[in-house]
Amino acid sequence: MNTKDVNATGSNTTKPNIAFIGLGNMGAPMAENLLKAGYALSVYDLSEDATQRLQQAGASVADSPKDAANNAQVVISMLPAGKHVHSVYLGDSGLLANLPKGTLVIDSSTIAAADARTVAEAASELGIDFLDAPVSGGTGGAIAGSLTFIVGGSDDAFAKAEPILAVMGKNIFHAGDHGAGQVAKICNNMLLGILMAGTAEAINLGVKNGLDPKVLSDIMLQSSGRNWTLEVYNPYPQVMENVPSSNGYQGGFMSKLMQKDLNLAMQTAQDTNVETPMGAKATELYEAHTVENGDRDFSSIMGRHDASLLS
Repeated sequence: MNTKDVNATGSNTTKPNIAFIGLGNMGAPMAENLLKAGYALSVYDLSEDATQRLQQAGASVADSPKDAANNAQVVISMLPAGKHVHSVYLGDSGLLANLPKGTLVIDSSTIAAADARTVAEAASELGIDFLDAPVSGGTGGAIAGSLTFIVGGSDDAFAKAEPILAVMGKNIFHAGDHGAGQVAKICNNMLLGILMAGTAEAINLGVKNGLDPKVLSDIMLQSSGRNWTLEVYNPYPQVMENVPSSNGYQGGFMSKLMQKDLNLAMQTAQDTNVETPMGAKATELYEAHTVENGDRDFSSIMGRHDASLLS
């Protein structure tokens, strides 16, 4: 292993070389924003189409995560699940065993807090700064560079990462120590799943009793039932413009991703012996819903009450 010390953020005039691993719907536009800001990127993904897209934007393409990280002072990853994060970073052939001491690693995958802490502990033993930095804001936020980053890790590592994260996001929170970013992310998304399921249920009750969904939504917006789903993401079709419910529930945040985050919340609750009965019910509802609607936006839970809305 190379134990050479490196400066993760470079000097005031020199941007660090960045390895970006995982170029899916979120990772690709995040990487593109870094390129636009003048960072040198080496990228890796299993998808040839994804790597060609970044190559055309100015990135160099690597044949493996290890090759991507060669000569990089910063590594950023956006991977589907905890098992992929473990595979990339841990073990004798993982990145951590091959990165120089002082490298800054930012993992923006949404995974279990326990998985993030396992990788962070292994990184710390090797003198590598690790941050769990899951995001909120969806593909639109990734494209616009307006994501919210919820970061767990040391103060020093956060300070090094903040200028880089600011290229890809507008709101950057230091939630606490390792794993805190993941905990905060899944708490937020558990509440979002509960709110969306409850809002759909309330609107359905009104509609089935003769109320106009827009009128009812306006009433609740000015009353104590007001919440984010009513303000900017109404689940009933044609109540609000430019939201997935008015576009056949296409785009936005897929139901299967909400289901993934709810499952992570339930795993964390179980690991820490915390009761989450409403979260458990939302998880149950989305689990049934995603069987046939996993690729639809999570507001399509409205169709649970009226299947014709999904036709």
